[in-house]
Amino acid sequence: MSRPITPRRARSGCPVCGAAVTPAFDPFCSQGCRDRDLLQWLGDGYRVPGPPVEDSDQQDT
Repeated sequence: MSRPITPRRARSGCPVCGAAVTPAFDPFCSQGCRDRDLLQWLGDGYRVPGPPVEDSDQQDT
């Protein structure tokens, strides 16, 4: 049995600063907030804590 398709949740504003969303930069309000979010992703700002990962070199022995 398939689940019904539900509409996306309405956004209340820019996820970075909370300002009104601009259609050209959806879901952000500006290029600045869009870039700031990208830098968070690239800099591991949104990482999820977990157990340390072992190096692949150490697993071979």
